[in-house]
Amino acid sequence: MALWVYAALLRLLTPFYLLRLWRRGKQEPLYRQALVERLGFFSGPTDPGRLWIHAVSLGETRAASALIAALREREPGLRILLTQSTATGREAAQALLREGDALAWLPYDTPGAVRRFLRHWQPRLGVLMETEVWPTLQREAEAAGVKMVLANARLSEKSLRQGRRFAALLRPAAQRMTLALAQTEADAERIRAMGTARVVVAGNLKYDMAVDPALIARGQAWAAAVGRPVLMLAVSREGEEQTLLDAWRQQATPAAPPAANRPLLAIVPRHPQRFDEIAGLIEATGLKLARRSGWTDLPQSEALAADVWLGDSMREMPLYYGLATVALLGGSFEPLGGQNLIEAAACGCPVLTGPHTFNFAEATDLAVAAGAARRYASLAEAMQAGLGLCANAGDRAAMGQQALAFSAAHRGAAGRMADAVLALMRA
Repeated sequence: MALWVYAALLRLLTPFYLLRLWRRGKQEPLYRQALVERLGFFSGPTDPGRLWIHAVSLGETRAASALIAALREREPGLRILLTQSTATGREAAQALLREGDALAWLPYDTPGAVRRFLRHWQPRLGVLMETEVWPTLQREAEAAGVKMVLANARLSEKSLRQGRRFAALLRPAAQRMTLALAQTEADAERIRAMGTARVVVAGNLKYDMAVDPALIARGQAWAAAVGRPVLMLAVSREGEEQTLLDAWRQQATPAAPPAANRPLLAIVPRHPQRFDEIAGLIEATGLKLARRSGWTDLPQSEALAADVWLGDSMREMPLYYGLATVALLGGSFEPLGGQNLIEAAACGCPVLTGPHTFNFAEATDLAVAAGAARRYASLAEAMQAGLGLCANAGDRAAMGQQALAFSAAHRGAAGRMADAVLALMRA
């Protein structure tokens, strides 16, 4: 009954869902591409037998890239179907395709759309990344004989509580999962509590993600051109930018060092649709703004004299971590669960995080214990600590080395997950 009500509600909301995608497509045109696929209508030959991997957005797609690399290493001829739900994820996925692979949108979770998707693609096995459990999809996959794996799986206490409130709908979906490859033992326990019988702790794929050294080197070249420390708010979320700008403006008093000697403030928002909004916030403070989109190679003299840089580009986080002297981790200073600090650690960038890290609790706790990150109660407090680190080269260098060591010590999840996925396919 719960699934029937869920499916009926989604059918009623389908026009609004499509309208929302069309509106988002005004800023991100990929949302308007192949829109009928959202309803399960696909063109071209069926070509069954691919391994299907679903990664909802950019972060999950980048994590999936580590798994895909390990899979191809073990089985070079493997054909893959990649699905996404967001434009940033789809754009990143295009770079992962090889001959014989395919790219599609994951359909809306209604019975008809999901059946059409499975009937057209006929995958050998389905892999959902991190937190993606869809009630209709799980039921229809089971009916079609497609085993489903939850890879790089994580489940916070908050998500578990929410899942229990909708247990009539979500517990059967979790029970239908053939295998969950959990990031941590705590995640595994919570996933078992939701009803998945077979759960294995495999680690976190994000430790195995390849970081482009050319991007890091470019960021370091920019830092040299700037000639002063760079304090960065990385992957920022709603509310954090204004809080930081207010605190930054208060510390920029007449008694503060001249602008040429003060650290440069950089803000890199999590979502591209907010770039213009954040630019407006910066300009409203009276601080001189330079946008990353304003240059291609080295920043020009106008940008070098700016008070704030806005990182309004995608897939360049290693560049920004190479640029930053110290990074304040976005999403952790508002009750949003934090962002993943693993990429920052792999770039050797010192990280200061806020109190809200429940989405990445173990990775954050391990990084803090290893000296690769430090936790603060508020963004203003973290900003002051960051300014202190900017002035302390020895402390900063030690944190950078500890970050690299922390990153190296936790690799290996990609190989473990690839072995488990291929074993299920061969079975």
